[in-house]
Amino acid sequence: MVSFKKSLTILLTVVSSSSAFSPSSRPNAVKPNNPSNPAFKKVEAARAKVESMFGSDYKNTLEQMNMVAGGAQAEEYYEGVRIGPPPDLPSLLLHNRIVYIGMPLVPAVTELIIAELLYLNYESTTEPITMYINSSGTTTATGQQVGFETEAFAIADVMKYVRPPVHTVALGQAFGAAAMLLSQGKRGKRSSLPNATIMLNQPRSQSQGQASDIAIKAREVVNNRKTMCQLIASGCQKPLDVVTKDCQRVKYLQPHEAVEYGLIDRVLMSESSLPIKPSFIEQLN
Repeated sequence: MVSFKKSLTILLTVVSSSSAFSPSSRPNAVKPNNPSNPAFKKVEAARAKVESMFGSDYKNTLEQMNMVAGGAQAEEYYEGVRIGPPPDLPSLLLHNRIVYIGMPLVPAVTELIIAELLYLNYESTTEPITMYINSSGTTTATGQQVGFETEAFAIADVMKYVRPPVHTVALGQAFGAAAMLLSQGKRGKRSSLPNATIMLNQPRSQSQGQASDIAIKAREVVNNRKTMCQLIASGCQKPLDVVTKDCQRVKYLQPHEAVEYGLIDRVLMSESSLPIKPSFIEQLN
């Protein structure tokens, strides 16, 4: 009997010390003596059983057990809407096979996008992936270079490597390397919202150092420009020399012009033409 009390006390001490069961860590927790708490009935049943077996010596211990169970939070609703902390939106987007590029293509962004594409590829090889693009490419909005074209090339290669089809949607802006990624989506599934802006340009170079080093970097910039134009030409099904000429200077395209150019396939004008509503949005309503 002594060993039972000692074991029960130790168990309750460990459980009560857990932050997951601490009432102070759950502001919306149901009161421990509230009959609507599912754990309350279990505690009462356990209390009656233990007291019938061992008497009232363990009353204090069972009171502690009751308080621990009271820390278990039950979901609360107000006018049909769940009350609680905000959802983890990045995880919800990934769960619904949505990849969002909302920053310039710096190494950290590339690492995240490639990791998401590879994960979604191994999760399902048939369900499509929707990639929303709102990026200035490898430069900032003011034209300052912050990334390398190789970052965009890596994402484009993985888009072709994964087995699920990748649907691309432009919103806001898709400049430079981001426009190239837009064109690499599955043909027939490349879209743009009506007020997005798409821009073609050529890679930039900010070389410093000795003349020989600058010459080497200049050759690499030429190679990157050639690769960029080849990818855009293959996506648009245009002659390479035409794309190369267009990329020599900045070329802005409105969504309907991007459709004519071959960068995208359609402009999403109404809600009915948007992709299917993700399941998590319905769950949040």
